[in-house]
Amino acid sequence: MATVILGIESSCDDTSAAVLMDRKLLSNVIAGQDVHRKYGGVVPELASRAHLQHIVPVVDRALKEAGVERSRIDAVAFTRGPGLLGSLLVGTSFTKGFTAALGIPMIEVNHLQAHILVHFIESGETGSLSPAFPFLSLLVSGGHTQLVEVKDHHHMKIIGRSIDDAAGEAFDKCAKLLGLPYPGGPHIDRLAGEGDPLRFKFSKPRLEGLDYSFSGLKTSFLYYLRDRIKEDPDFVEKHKADLAASLQKTIIDILMDKLRKAAKQSGISRIALAGGVSANSGLREAVEEEAGRLGWQLFIPPLGYTTDNAAMIAITGYYRYLKGEYASEDIAPVARMYF
Repeated sequence: MATVILGIESSCDDTSAAVLMDRKLLSNVIAGQDVHRKYGGVVPELASRAHLQHIVPVVDRALKEAGVERSRIDAVAFTRGPGLLGSLLVGTSFTKGFTAALGIPMIEVNHLQAHILVHFIESGETGSLSPAFPFLSLLVSGGHTQLVEVKDHHHMKIIGRSIDDAAGEAFDKCAKLLGLPYPGGPHIDRLAGEGDPLRFKFSKPRLEGLDYSFSGLKTSFLYYLRDRIKEDPDFVEKHKADLAASLQKTIIDILMDKLRKAAKQSGISRIALAGGVSANSGLREAVEEEAGRLGWQLFIPPLGYTTDNAAMIAITGYYRYLKGEYASEDIAPVARMYF
């Protein structure tokens, strides 16, 4: 009989529930939180309160869309971390109560590993094509930027990471300097399509190895705008599209430089993108161009699987369920969590 996993995701500001039958996705429901837009970023207290309001109706809708009764669920996979502690606590507490009532196991999931394993979901969008092992994953999100060597569903090794800001954070903070709404990444991407990516030059880090750094770029961007605005108060409005395009190109160049090095050093030619920033059209185009030039086998997730969602939690939980890796009843969420 097929295995049915209910996935719960509540690491930041999206409440999500998904139902998976083996690897086949039956439903994936996400409730966002628009309240944070006016603050220019996620407010943890507001996020946790919204999760409390959303989680029961979201789970109910996911089960109804999947056509699955609660008695048919074999286990519940939930995000243990990393993330906002209050938000994680809502998902963890709900999972404990739900599994206790049904007498089924719960499975803890590392949010970052789940982003990487999203490629193994079978759905109408993805089909059944998944990367063979080993493969390299470029995981790029608002809070993390990592290069990961994926040996199998359970064993992953971080070979490069940001030593300061994540790429997504650089997008959002620089977008704010341009007067763009939160989250700024999609607005930068849209404007970049209208601008000249070679119009302006910004600082790039000089780091040995495979680690990333984006704080210098953010500072360079801030100082450049400050100096130009002194000369012309309307500088940003006059050049907003070119600034966005040049910023996006700089971030992508930094990401691609380390990805090329990682592929060359490891000898691995299977490359997978993951995380919210993998939705960026410029990054997708750059990776596709490099894949054609270097002969990489490329795996890019559908847009709906790039941001936080419970489908990725469910697929990760599925593989852990097959190994009997269940969480104990006294498990607690953790804000920081590593492989």
